[in-house]
Amino acid sequence: MRLIKPYTLLTLQKRVLALIVSVTFLFVVLMGRLAYLQLIAGADLQSKAADQWMRELPLKAPRGNIYDAGGRLLAGNYTVYSIYARPKSMTDPDRAAAALAGALGLNRERLREKISKKGVSEVTVARQVEKDVADKLKLQKLDGIYFSEDTKRRYPYGDFLTQVLGYTNVDGDGQAGLEAYYNKYLKGLDGQSLTQTDIQGTELDNNVTQYIPAAPGLDLTLTIDYNIQAFAEAAMEEAVAAYNPIGASALVLDAETGAVLAMTTKNSFDLNDPPRDDVTELLARSKNKMVVDVYEPGSTFKIFTTAAAVEESRVKMDERFYCPGYRIVDGQRIRCWRTAGHGSKSFREGVDVSCNCVFMDLALRLGTRTYYEYMNKFGFGQSTGIDFFSESRGIVMREESVKTVDLARIGFGQAVAVTPLQLVAGVAAVVNGGRLMTPYLVKEIRDANGKTARIFNPTEKRRAVSEQTSAVMRDILEEAVREGSGKNAYIPGYKIGGKTGTAQKYANGAIAQGKYISSFVGFAPADKPKYVVLVSIDEPQGYAYYGSIVAAPWAKVIFEKLFTYKNIQPVFDDAERTEDFKTVEMPLVIGKKAAEAGALIEEAGLQYEIDGEGSVILRQMPPAGTRLAAKSVVLIQTD
Repeated sequence: MRLIKPYTLLTLQKRVLALIVSVTFLFVVLMGRLAYLQLIAGADLQSKAADQWMRELPLKAPRGNIYDAGGRLLAGNYTVYSIYARPKSMTDPDRAAAALAGALGLNRERLREKISKKGVSEVTVARQVEKDVADKLKLQKLDGIYFSEDTKRRYPYGDFLTQVLGYTNVDGDGQAGLEAYYNKYLKGLDGQSLTQTDIQGTELDNNVTQYIPAAPGLDLTLTIDYNIQAFAEAAMEEAVAAYNPIGASALVLDAETGAVLAMTTKNSFDLNDPPRDDVTELLARSKNKMVVDVYEPGSTFKIFTTAAAVEESRVKMDERFYCPGYRIVDGQRIRCWRTAGHGSKSFREGVDVSCNCVFMDLALRLGTRTYYEYMNKFGFGQSTGIDFFSESRGIVMREESVKTVDLARIGFGQAVAVTPLQLVAGVAAVVNGGRLMTPYLVKEIRDANGKTARIFNPTEKRRAVSEQTSAVMRDILEEAVREGSGKNAYIPGYKIGGKTGTAQKYANGAIAQGKYISSFVGFAPADKPKYVVLVSIDEPQGYAYYGSIVAAPWAKVIFEKLFTYKNIQPVFDDAERTEDFKTVEMPLVIGKKAAEAGALIEEAGLQYEIDGEGSVILRQMPPAGTRLAAKSVVLIQTD
């Protein structure tokens, strides 16, 4: 018997062990690879395999609808089609190109080249093809041509709520307005239609089409009231026709909640046909100026100076002020809007006639620190928090940089810039009991089945003034409409408060001569405010530009329609029945001295604004002989 040497046995054992380790290693590697392919890369590989033998057509998700507060459709969809070509499945490209080019207005040769391109599994022929055109093409049964349902945005009222709603692009994504801000809610999730093909992309004879349905977008219900919006839109269109301004805007806010009931800027455009070929024009006309633009508010800002002075007990109701037509502050002469001066006026009379000198005095009494505390309380220099893109914070000088002369100007609405929305939200806080509310445009989001996904509730940001000060302010501002410069917004039997404003515009850091923003902000009912209305006319043409003449009458139009719509009935006392329906005649004052003309107008029972610093009246508005409501505000102009 031959014995195996020990070293030979050891070598054999090592070889067997090495073989076992190698086999085990290979097994582990193979199992690991198998696990990787199945557990980690499986989904990706399945997708790649499916791409080789499946062709998909997108199923566009219907975009969510947008409704007004009462359920009226403001933005919806209708069915259109996308057309695709699969070169591998095409038997007669000449016939297909001829049919498609004729129906779609495309170049036949270029289209034939496109749909016959080799190495491409699928090409897009056209998007958003109207249903009647697509139906005619379907009847021709063109091999290799496929149709996929799509949706196109439709705005039933066209040029209506333009800057607020915004618009979408060809892919159905929001590009401006609420369409953009709430795009993630509105857009939904697209689906697919899957068709089996061979490796060359040719459809199989026994193909079974599979569908992955699209998930519709969510619907928005706005705070906007269609009827109130229609009143504002119509009034601003008439204002544009009357004064040919570069813009006319109106905003209606719920004073109690901050809900935006109407918001419009003219000139605008039909949302179904945006001017996409001129990007500059499109951006300019789709900008929501009520939220984005800032301007010097002028006399409407006096509301906040008054509220702060009342809250801080810096003025007495029977206190008198003297206006010689200017104040000297820091060595600078700051004019009152009436250069001849108002003479001696009580505090309330000073508010009624909007005397700049009164408000300079009040601002200086308050001092910079206290005045800035109230500007912060009313929300100036900060965003309101409205659900809308690109809101401006306004422009407020740094407190440490403010000089005494700056504070005096801020007191009557210069040296500060606000957005129209900030102004209205601040006025609402002055008159609603002192609560600064966050403005909002959407009150509810629902799914396609009507199930509520999100509710937006009113939000109080802070208290700006006390309820007592708010009550005093309501009374003061009601008198300013009933007896003062806001008279042209007065409606007999109704309690309306408010303030007019006439602000100069600036260009390149200097006053732009002859360019003004005329405005009026008012609220009603004055004893328990529900609605705040702002009307702003940007650069009215002609010699009439005062807010009392240009803006207040259009606010009156909106209030009149609003009262009728909400069935708010007038209430008269005996004095109103005899006085408020009294009409007087506009006297002839052209050619007369300014002082004499003013006396004649006041003797007739009217109030007046005077433009110019000359001594002789050259124009008057309205013409002599016109019958007007007593205490209406008229315009006279000197050289």
